[in-house]
Amino acid sequence: MSVSAQSGFEQPAAQVVGADTKVPLAQGGWIRYANFDYAASAPALSDVAARVTALLPYYASVHRGAGYASRVCTKLYEGARETVARFVGAADGQHVIFTRNTTDSLNLLASAVPGEVVVLDIEHHANLLTWQRYGARVVAHRATVADTVAALDQELARRPAALLAVTGASNVTGEVLPLAELAAVAHRNGARIAVDGAQLAPHRRIDLAADGIDYLAFSGHKLYAPFGAGVLVGQADWLDAATPYLAGGGAVRDVDIDGADWFTGPQRHEAGTPNVVGVAAVAAACEALTALGDVGQAEEALTAQLREGLGGIEGVDTLRIWEGDRDGLGIVSFTVAGYTPSVVAAYLSAEHGIGLRDGRFCAHPLLARLGAPGGALRASIGLGTTAGDITRLIGAITELVERGPALTYTERDGQVGPLDDPRPLPDFLAA
Repeated sequence: MSVSAQSGFEQPAAQVVGADTKVPLAQGGWIRYANFDYAASAPALSDVAARVTALLPYYASVHRGAGYASRVCTKLYEGARETVARFVGAADGQHVIFTRNTTDSLNLLASAVPGEVVVLDIEHHANLLTWQRYGARVVAHRATVADTVAALDQELARRPAALLAVTGASNVTGEVLPLAELAAVAHRNGARIAVDGAQLAPHRRIDLAADGIDYLAFSGHKLYAPFGAGVLVGQADWLDAATPYLAGGGAVRDVDIDGADWFTGPQRHEAGTPNVVGVAAVAAACEALTALGDVGQAEEALTAQLREGLGGIEGVDTLRIWEGDRDGLGIVSFTVAGYTPSVVAAYLSAEHGIGLRDGRFCAHPLLARLGAPGGALRASIGLGTTAGDITRLIGAITELVERGPALTYTERDGQVGPLDDPRPLPDFLAA
């Protein structure tokens, strides 16, 4: 169990697969891996891994077999829709459609929207490029959240749109948007709202019905279910009227040589053999996170420790979108004066056994607006993060600023690492 040294709040008990994994250091020796890359992909919860292990002996085709194993998989697959619907507070008349990931979900939705779309300039590429392809109108964020909401209101009033697409929480800064307020703005102006919930769903409970959210997309691999499944939840009418996202078996009632009679409902957009293992993992993650309850206090304490520690290091600047104190998740992006993000990330990995993200985080326009066009570093926390991990990270960056790296770093094959890197690969990769 993780404990915040500063606040006394405890991170709720959760078994994260690989939480005690040790990794080699370039200078020699091994150390417990400190994972600060949850915002990219979160490791599986033990409950999720156990569900997958229990399923594998019964793995079979879904919807198309009379055999016992097939019936088990079909029951699990369809039951997962109900689990996901409860987890996100889906409203009556909203479909739960299984996809590959958030990007896939948003591309599916884009094919169904009957009109223009408005987005902010702070979006992850999944919620920017998808709509850019369809000629979306981009609204620049303002200095405050209130001013940004007002700008969206004005844009939708000036020129109506079918959909407002926003992130639930920034993948760069962790700042959370006021979704119920934005839903009200969209509906007041005759639009619907779609939320990229990839970052929000693992940390906060979302209630689509209560907040008036029409569409939600999220990924299993960020929800402690890294088995290749994603979800789109949303209003049935647009989805039932849209051209099927994939053409293939399972999405049709009847086919002749000249055409097909397509299903409505989730099956319409789920052609082909589905990822039943990934869907089982997502459902198990939803159940585990629901049982875990509110992790807010523990996460806030750890995030405050991280921000305070980084703020006390000379030459370290953290990135924020909006002025003032903002509601946020455990994501902190920052730069270190005198070092490129890639060198800092390589140093942390090689010399301290710490993993975090460097680059532009698939949010290039936002990084440019925040004054880091060349990229930054991102430390993100999750259920396996401890106060000790944060102390290690702060200490390692302090050491870098005060003394510099112990090793020489160079770029090779597009990646930065030690000039001579003796770290061995795991046995399953060494052959």
